[in-house]
Amino acid sequence: MLEVIGHMGLSRCRRTRVAVTALAALLMLGACSEEGDVPRPATGSAATAASKERGGESVADFLHRVLPAGAGGTVIAARGDELAYCGGFGAADRATGTPASCRTVYDVMSITKQFTAAAILKLEVMGRLRVSDRISRFLGPVPEGKRDITIDQLLTHTSGLVEALGDDYQPITRDELVRRALASKPQSAPGKEFHYSNTGYSLLAAIVEKASGEGYEPFLARHLFTPAGMDRTGYVLPRWPRHLVAVEYDSEGRSQGRPLDHPWAADGPYWHLRGNGGMLSTAQDMFRWHRALSGDEVLPEQARKKLFAPRVRVPGLDGSYGYGWAVRETPAGRTVWHNGGNDWSLAYLTRSLRDGVLVFWVSNHAYQKGKWNLEDQAENLTQGITNRVRAEAH
Repeated sequence: MLEVIGHMGLSRCRRTRVAVTALAALLMLGACSEEGDVPRPATGSAATAASKERGGESVADFLHRVLPAGAGGTVIAARGDELAYCGGFGAADRATGTPASCRTVYDVMSITKQFTAAAILKLEVMGRLRVSDRISRFLGPVPEGKRDITIDQLLTHTSGLVEALGDDYQPITRDELVRRALASKPQSAPGKEFHYSNTGYSLLAAIVEKASGEGYEPFLARHLFTPAGMDRTGYVLPRWPRHLVAVEYDSEGRSQGRPLDHPWAADGPYWHLRGNGGMLSTAQDMFRWHRALSGDEVLPEQARKKLFAPRVRVPGLDGSYGYGWAVRETPAGRTVWHNGGNDWSLAYLTRSLRDGVLVFWVSNHAYQKGKWNLEDQAENLTQGITNRVRAEAH
């Protein structure tokens, strides 16, 4: 497993770069039907016509122009509570000819960390813990050298813990993960250096369970997802129809199955992945998450400010890390974001705190060796969508 820190930032990537054969596919960028309390955005020809009246390029036209043929995924963009665009491109399942849409379920990978961070702050609001607590309060006994590690340091990747202890799908229990993490060789003293650590976020998931007396996913579902109206986000609780879950494709275009096809425990991924990645969601639910973080449905204002406060500089990155979010100061104000990736898929979520612009995109086929790599295009793609959403607002 190789952790990539580059371009915009941070992602879980296990890159096994092997020789590939080209796989051509028709790019199918289009609108989706909206359901529930998510308003229907302007998409397709309607968005194009409206944009031409204003003399600018629409989000739809921009995506048609820049997305490579063969990629698949979904894009959603919003201004505050107003949904500006939502559409799928390429295929969610090539074998059945199912196009990607706004209802497609994807692995959002390391974007999971913001849910874990929010769960910790929810527990602080409930009086169950403080972020200044040492982890020994919940995970003890802790060996010398790690006794000073705090919850805050796990949240900000400054605990000194290693990036990972094993493969995402290797069976391991919570207690074994905790034991191995506490016995691992530290990369630095607690609080001294930034070292991106998926292991640290798995420990946070264990703390959620210890502090709440509930399972990690049930706690998130009860205290985060349900208040936000997110009924299509989780590990196993939503029980999605199989055809709505995207198949992932490697750099040779070979199917790697759906996320749920990989080895998981009965209640979700094993603990190398739990809490730091592997959460399944839809573009619609990510918009609902954005709306919830703009109000008090999930967290009060002071707790939300804690999430987005810049706390530690990230080496090689134009910005800092907060609690489950990277933070960057821009001419348009503070922007918070996170990405996630694996051998096959890639996702970016960006929120501008000043004007409420959201951009979320996810791809189930993000790499075609010798042809294209969405990771190389990630910042331009995200900024291009953001610019057009802002232009359409004026």
